Amino acid sequence: MPTLAPGAESMPRSGIRRIMDLAWGLPGPVIGLHVGEPSFTPPEHVVEAARVAYAAGDTHYVPNAGVGELRRAIAGKVSSANGFATEPEQVVVSAGGAQALHNAFSLTLSAGDEVLIPDPGWPNYAMAVQLLQAVPVRYPLRPENGFRPDVAELGALVTERTRLVVVNTPSNPLGTVLPAADVEALVRFAERHDLWLVSDECYDALTYEQEHVSPGRFDRDGRVLSAFSFSKTYAMTGLRVGYLVTSEAVARQSAKLQEPMLACVNAPAQAAALAALRGPQDAVTAMRDTYRERRDLALAGLDAQGMHYLTPEGAFYLWVDVRDRTAGDVDGWALSLLREHSVAVAPGTTFGPLGEGWVRLSLATATEDLLEGIRRIGGAR
Repeated sequence: MPTLAPGAESMPRSGIRRIMDLAWGLPGPVIGLHVGEPSFTPPEHVVEAARVAYAAGDTHYVPNAGVGELRRAIAGKVSSANGFATEPEQVVVSAGGAQALHNAFSLTLSAGDEVLIPDPGWPNYAMAVQLLQAVPVRYPLRPENGFRPDVAELGALVTERTRLVVVNTPSNPLGTVLPAADVEALVRFAERHDLWLVSDECYDALTYEQEHVSPGRFDRDGRVLSAFSFSKTYAMTGLRVGYLVTSEAVARQSAKLQEPMLACVNAPAQAAALAALRGPQDAVTAMRDTYRERRDLALAGLDAQGMHYLTPEGAFYLWVDVRDRTAGDVDGWALSLLREHSVAVAPGTTFGPLGEGWVRLSLATATEDLLEGIRRIGGAR
């Protein structure tokens, strides 16, 4: 029999999905704090736009790069909200932020290339990189440094095979939001070492006390590829719409790659995304306020349990320290928590080796489930 591709076999399975599968298989109800799935539905005008598109028969092929009107609206949003001038020709609409990232990696990586990814960081970075037969190299985000990247440590990891650095702010799983000085330093680091910089900005609209700063603001030569998503901002996870913003020349190549990947994002979902951008934004504000309220309630609950954590400044996750109860095996502890207390959390090692002893809780969960889950976690040893 022929063998499978090396990248397919070596790519690890998501630890979050492992927890999901086990939770689905349990006989009783489970409090799910493991998935970044908003507890909201999309705004009504967004749903209505998709319904109208379906009813009108807008179900045919559209351009690889996306519907022109949506690309223009996205360029306007990036120019105003993210602070760097963008033309529609620089935008490629994708099937969610995950596919925008995969497209960015496909554009820039060859087999054997090395990619600097954050640790702790979203596990799909390593998965996508390995699928392309490139090599993920983890750069540390340490508690003693406020979980912020150290450019000197990054520099020590660069080799002649390093091709790209991934930056994620606001962070999944940490909830950190990098200040402008840190973001600019990372762009300058990429310049010095002649690297691409892929910026994951899935949570750009979900910050609390600190402003989100896009690396694209500091890009002087087109080396930044910025991936965004409608999924979290508008609770549109299942509609699968995101976008990649890059230089016009790279965007043309990106649009070309869409053809063998997926041809185009479905037209009704793009109509929904257009309505999301052009319609009222009060639902976004309301969701963000709810996540902030849940964060504050959750922190109070953790304080009552005497548990330590990183206060999130953005996204909708809580990074919680459980080192005093896991005996160096947070994965096993999380499985016991699920089986014995019916609470599903994402073990920190899912996000990299430096996640040992930590767990990620999702603030996207309904408030009452979040607080009950924290109560049960406090009693688990």
